[in-house]
Amino acid sequence: MINLTSTQLRQAANLKEKIAGLENQLAAILGSGTKAVVEKPTKKRGMSAAGRARIAAAAKLRWAKVRAAKGKNVAEKVIKAVKKSAKSAVVKPAKKKFKMSAAAKAKLSALMKARWAAKKK
Repeated sequence: MINLTSTQLRQAANLKEKIAGLENQLAAILGSGTKAVVEKPTKKRGMSAAGRARIAAAAKLRWAKVRAAKGKNVAEKVIKAVKKSAKSAVVKPAKKKFKMSAAAKAKLSALMKARWAAKKK
């Protein structure tokens, strides 16, 4: 691949385009069985705050049970507290985002440009 000329690369690209076109035509004739595969970007899955709270409460409960099995007296109080908090896991509303003023943005921009200029020297 490294030693190919620009005309050879262009020919390879043209052939690849023709192949893709022919595959699409074949898929149209045969049906949707052999359609060209187009990869979709994977979506990043998130977890709600309530879900994280439930997982944290369950982990605390498991560790409290381990401590209770070892005979620690505090574990019983933790178990009761965790069970109570797991039932009433209240999710706090998201805080408002801090908005920077235009003057502050300009000041920071000037500082960063000065730093970058100093680093380039």
